[in-house]
Amino acid sequence: MKKIVFSLFSLSSFCAFAQDAKPDVISPEVLSDKQVVFRIYAPKAESVKLSSDDKWDKIDFKKDSRGVWEGVWDNVQPGAYRYRFVVDGVNVYDPAAPTARETTALLTMTSGDDFFAMKDDVAHGAISQRHYYSKTVKQTRRLHVWTPPGAELSKEALPVFYLIHGGGDKDNAWSTIGCAANILDNLFAEGKIVPMIVVMPNGSVESETETMLEKVPIFKDDLINDIIPFIESNYNVYKDAEHRAIMGLSFGGLETLEAVTAHPEAFDYVGVLSSGWWISDTWFKKRGTRDDISLRIKRLKETASTFNESVKILYFTQGGPEDLAYENGMETLKLFDAAGIKYKYSESPGGHTWMVWRKNLWDLAPLLFK
Repeated sequence: MKKIVFSLFSLSSFCAFAQDAKPDVISPEVLSDKQVVFRIYAPKAESVKLSSDDKWDKIDFKKDSRGVWEGVWDNVQPGAYRYRFVVDGVNVYDPAAPTARETTALLTMTSGDDFFAMKDDVAHGAISQRHYYSKTVKQTRRLHVWTPPGAELSKEALPVFYLIHGGGDKDNAWSTIGCAANILDNLFAEGKIVPMIVVMPNGSVESETETMLEKVPIFKDDLINDIIPFIESNYNVYKDAEHRAIMGLSFGGLETLEAVTAHPEAFDYVGVLSSGWWISDTWFKKRGTRDDISLRIKRLKETASTFNESVKILYFTQGGPEDLAYENGMETLKLFDAAGIKYKYSESPGGHTWMVWRKNLWDLAPLLFK
């Protein structure tokens, strides 16, 4: 039996471009034959298209006599998909569907037995939103925390797994489009993971003066100096590297590598999904440095001994050659090879998508803290 699950977080100014949904407009509608129907009420529009992150948006829309545009997506595979309408060239959120991010709607479709599906016959952990004050960025920031079933009553300290989203996302990405809570619940129910706390911080640093790459060291400092102390002060957790893991996807993988190469003694378990590693050219040039490649090699060689001694697992993944981060990833592995740092590597077909990263979480979480 298929399930469709929606979550509503916030609406942006894009709402102004969309007509209010009428009571008889259902969108998206999941049919029994692997079809999904998208509808939007836009009687004055001349064209409606669909835009998505997953390249399944080649759908033809037709307008009926009521002014409702309808398009059908055929042969839908289980998954969670972001999408938006493009009405006369303007991106518009689906007014009939809750949204998972400010400008995109979230469709979660499962067959019921998928590893990322919410299942009725398992105990469920809890996802909570927590706020902390970051001295690094001088503002109150939000993060999400998954705690396993029974954690509220347990007196035993738990290990901590820091799970970081990619560029353009926020701290709610893993718990929504990433289906992290369902994946962790199902792994826990099958006895594949040890009890742990999973922290999903906001890897996006808001700054008008720093470029995207210049924000990477800032998040590293926020993680080490603010996020970890907050978690260790507010949860019954271990406070050593042996019980601390970190994993990030895409831009979050870059942030992960920035953190662990600067502090190899802080994490015993490291995962890098669909990402490479480089130090911001601009950031270092501002400080009178030019040759970044030599700096990266130098840093890795300086930390290689500590890395190999303290990090139990360093795992890189890519979504196959079609992954847009594949080339960066291969260059990164060459740097680690040259430094003599041990790691594991695997590829999963699917490109730079959440389909791949959900599977990465399913595969890698059972390796932690064992």
